[in-house]
Amino acid sequence: MCDIKRCSWCGDSQIYIDYHDKEWGRPVHDDRKLFEMLILEGAQAGLSWITVLKKRENYRQAFDGFDPHKMVRYDEAKIQQLLENKGIIRNRLKIAGAITNAKLFLETVEKYGSFDSFIWRYVDYTPIINRFEKIKDIPATTPLSDKISKDLKKIGFKFIGSTIIYAYMQATGMVNDHFTDCFVYRELVG
Repeated sequence: MCDIKRCSWCGDSQIYIDYHDKEWGRPVHDDRKLFEMLILEGAQAGLSWITVLKKRENYRQAFDGFDPHKMVRYDEAKIQQLLENKGIIRNRLKIAGAITNAKLFLETVEKYGSFDSFIWRYVDYTPIINRFEKIKDIPATTPLSDKISKDLKKIGFKFIGSTIIYAYMQATGMVNDHFTDCFVYRELVG
Protein backbone atom coordinates (compact mmCIF):
# COMPACT_ATOMS: atom_id res chain seq x y z
CA MET A 1 0.00 0.00 0.00
CA CYS A 2 1.47 3.33 -1.09
CA ASP A 3 1.21 6.12 1.45
CA ILE A 4 2.32 8.92 -0.89
CA LYS A 5 -0.31 11.68 -0.90
CA ARG A 6 -1.14 13.00 -4.36
CA CYS A 7 -3.73 15.33 -5.83
CA SER A 8 -6.96 13.33 -6.05
CA TRP A 9 -7.52 14.15 -9.74
CA CYS A 10 -4.74 11.81 -10.89
CA GLY A 11 -6.62 8.76 -9.58
CA ASP A 12 -5.02 5.37 -10.11
CA SER A 13 -4.24 5.49 -13.83
CA GLN A 14 -0.47 5.03 -14.19
CA ILE A 15 -0.21 7.48 -17.09
CA TYR A 16 -1.91 10.15 -14.94
CA ILE A 17 0.17 9.29 -11.86
CA ASP A 18 3.41 9.58 -13.87
CA TYR A 19 2.27 12.87 -15.42
CA HIS A 20 1.26 14.23 -12.00
CA ASP A 21 4.44 13.11 -10.24
CA LYS A 22 7.01 14.04 -12.89
CA GLU A 23 5.56 16.90 -14.95
CA TRP A 24 2.39 18.73 -13.92
CA GLY A 25 3.14 21.92 -12.05
CA ARG A 26 6.90 21.64 -12.38
CA PRO A 27 8.37 24.80 -13.95
CA VAL A 28 9.22 24.36 -17.64
CA HIS A 29 11.72 26.71 -19.28
CA ASP A 30 12.63 24.69 -22.36
CA ASP A 31 11.09 26.32 -25.44
CA ARG A 32 10.42 23.02 -27.24
CA LYS A 33 8.56 21.66 -24.20
CA LEU A 34 6.65 24.94 -23.80
CA PHE A 35 5.61 24.69 -27.44
CA GLU A 36 4.63 21.03 -27.10
CA MET A 37 2.41 21.81 -24.13
CA LEU A 38 0.80 24.74 -25.94
CA ILE A 39 -0.13 22.48 -28.85
CA LEU A 40 -1.31 19.61 -26.64
CA GLU A 41 -3.42 21.88 -24.41
CA GLY A 42 -5.04 23.28 -27.55
CA ALA A 43 -5.66 19.76 -28.85
CA GLN A 44 -7.49 19.01 -25.61
CA ALA A 45 -10.19 21.63 -26.26
CA GLY A 46 -13.53 19.88 -25.70
CA LEU A 47 -11.87 16.62 -24.62
CA SER A 48 -10.40 15.14 -21.46
CA TRP A 49 -6.70 15.59 -20.75
CA ILE A 50 -6.17 11.84 -20.44
CA THR A 51 -7.31 11.48 -24.07
CA VAL A 52 -4.48 13.77 -25.16
CA LEU A 53 -1.99 12.28 -22.72
CA LYS A 54 -2.56 8.80 -24.16
CA LYS A 55 -1.91 10.18 -27.66
CA ARG A 56 1.12 12.31 -26.76
CA GLU A 57 3.75 9.93 -28.18
CA ASN A 58 1.77 9.71 -31.42
CA TYR A 59 1.65 13.52 -31.51
CA ARG A 60 5.40 13.72 -31.01
CA GLN A 61 5.95 11.45 -34.00
CA ALA A 62 3.27 13.04 -36.20
CA PHE A 63 4.42 16.61 -35.45
CA ASP A 64 8.16 15.97 -35.90
CA GLY A 65 8.94 16.14 -32.19
CA PHE A 66 7.05 19.44 -31.98
CA ASP A 67 9.77 21.16 -33.96
CA PRO A 68 8.16 24.48 -34.93
CA HIS A 69 10.72 24.99 -37.72
CA LYS A 70 9.46 21.82 -39.42
CA MET A 71 5.80 22.41 -38.60
CA VAL A 72 5.67 25.83 -40.31
CA ARG A 73 6.49 24.06 -43.58
CA TYR A 74 3.52 21.68 -43.41
CA ASP A 75 1.52 21.80 -46.61
CA GLU A 76 -1.90 20.44 -47.58
CA ALA A 77 -0.46 16.97 -48.23
CA LYS A 78 0.97 16.87 -44.70
CA ILE A 79 -2.34 18.13 -43.27
CA GLN A 80 -4.14 15.29 -45.11
CA GLN A 81 -1.62 12.81 -43.72
CA LEU A 82 -2.29 14.13 -40.20
CA LEU A 83 -6.06 13.94 -40.73
CA GLU A 84 -5.66 10.26 -41.56
CA ASN A 85 -3.47 9.55 -38.51
CA LYS A 86 -5.61 7.62 -36.02
CA GLY A 87 -3.00 8.18 -33.31
CA ILE A 88 -3.85 11.87 -32.92
CA ILE A 89 -7.02 13.92 -32.67
CA ARG A 90 -8.06 14.30 -36.28
CA ASN A 91 -9.58 17.76 -36.29
CA ARG A 92 -8.70 20.01 -39.24
CA LEU A 93 -9.06 23.23 -37.23
CA LYS A 94 -6.80 21.97 -34.43
CA ILE A 95 -4.18 20.76 -36.91
CA ALA A 96 -4.27 24.05 -38.83
CA GLY A 97 -4.14 25.90 -35.51
CA ALA A 98 -1.00 23.97 -34.51
CA ILE A 99 0.69 25.00 -37.78
CA THR A 100 -0.35 28.64 -37.29
CA ASN A 101 0.88 28.50 -33.70
CA ALA A 102 4.26 27.15 -34.87
CA LYS A 103 4.71 30.21 -37.09
CA LEU A 104 3.66 32.62 -34.34
CA PHE A 105 5.77 30.78 -31.78
CA LEU A 106 8.86 31.32 -33.93
CA GLU A 107 7.98 34.99 -34.42
CA THR A 108 7.58 35.37 -30.65
CA VAL A 109 10.96 33.71 -30.08
CA GLU A 110 12.51 36.09 -32.61
CA LYS A 111 11.01 39.10 -30.82
CA TYR A 112 11.67 38.09 -27.20
CA GLY A 113 14.74 35.86 -27.52
CA SER A 114 12.81 32.81 -26.32
CA PHE A 115 9.22 31.80 -25.69
CA ASP A 116 10.27 31.18 -22.12
CA SER A 117 11.15 34.88 -21.72
CA PHE A 118 7.84 35.90 -23.27
CA ILE A 119 5.47 33.64 -21.34
CA TRP A 120 7.16 33.63 -17.94
CA ARG A 121 7.20 37.44 -17.77
CA TYR A 122 3.46 37.22 -17.01
CA VAL A 123 4.32 35.74 -13.61
CA ASP A 124 7.51 37.78 -13.10
CA TYR A 125 9.52 34.61 -13.83
CA THR A 126 8.34 33.07 -10.54
CA PRO A 127 5.57 30.45 -10.17
CA ILE A 128 2.35 31.54 -8.51
CA ILE A 129 1.88 29.35 -5.43
CA ASN A 130 -1.75 28.65 -4.62
CA ARG A 131 -3.03 26.88 -1.51
CA PHE A 132 -5.87 24.65 -2.68
CA GLU A 133 -7.11 21.67 -0.72
CA LYS A 134 -9.87 20.33 -3.00
CA ILE A 135 -10.49 20.14 -6.73
CA LYS A 136 -13.55 22.38 -6.44
CA ASP A 137 -11.29 25.18 -5.15
CA ILE A 138 -9.20 25.28 -8.34
CA PRO A 139 -10.47 27.83 -10.87
CA ALA A 140 -10.88 27.09 -14.57
CA THR A 141 -9.67 30.59 -15.43
CA THR A 142 -8.17 33.58 -13.68
CA PRO A 143 -7.79 37.25 -14.59
CA LEU A 144 -4.18 36.44 -15.54
CA SER A 145 -5.16 33.56 -17.84
CA ASP A 146 -7.75 35.93 -19.37
CA LYS A 147 -4.99 38.47 -20.06
CA ILE A 148 -2.52 35.95 -21.50
CA SER A 149 -5.25 34.47 -23.69
CA LYS A 150 -6.26 37.92 -24.94
CA ASP A 151 -2.64 38.86 -25.66
CA LEU A 152 -1.99 35.59 -27.54
CA LYS A 153 -5.20 36.06 -29.55
CA LYS A 154 -4.02 39.55 -30.57
CA ILE A 155 -0.83 37.98 -31.91
CA GLY A 156 -2.97 35.43 -33.81
CA PHE A 157 -2.48 32.22 -31.81
CA LYS A 158 -5.28 29.63 -32.08
CA PHE A 159 -6.93 27.39 -29.49
CA ILE A 160 -5.70 29.51 -26.59
CA GLY A 161 -8.85 30.46 -24.71
CA SER A 162 -8.55 31.37 -21.05
CA THR A 163 -9.39 27.85 -19.81
CA ILE A 164 -6.72 26.33 -22.09
CA ILE A 165 -4.21 28.95 -20.97
CA TYR A 166 -4.89 28.32 -17.29
CA ALA A 167 -4.39 24.58 -17.88
CA TYR A 168 -1.18 25.48 -19.73
CA MET A 169 -0.01 27.59 -16.79
CA GLN A 170 -0.68 24.67 -14.44
CA ALA A 171 1.03 22.14 -16.71
CA THR A 172 4.17 24.25 -17.20
CA GLY A 173 4.50 25.24 -13.55
CA MET A 174 3.71 28.91 -14.01
CA VAL A 175 1.17 28.23 -11.29
CA ASN A 176 1.39 25.55 -8.60
CA ASP A 177 -2.11 24.15 -8.12
CA HIS A 178 -1.09 20.91 -6.45
CA PHE A 179 -3.17 20.38 -3.32
CA THR A 180 -1.38 21.54 -0.19
CA ASP A 181 -1.19 17.99 1.16
CA CYS A 182 0.31 16.62 -2.08
CA PHE A 183 3.95 15.53 -1.96
CA VAL A 184 4.71 17.49 -5.17
CA TYR A 185 3.37 20.70 -3.63
CA ARG A 186 5.78 20.31 -0.75
CA GLU A 187 8.67 19.51 -3.15
CA LEU A 188 7.97 22.62 -5.22
CA VAL A 189 7.40 24.99 -2.33
CA GLY A 190 10.36 23.56 -0.45
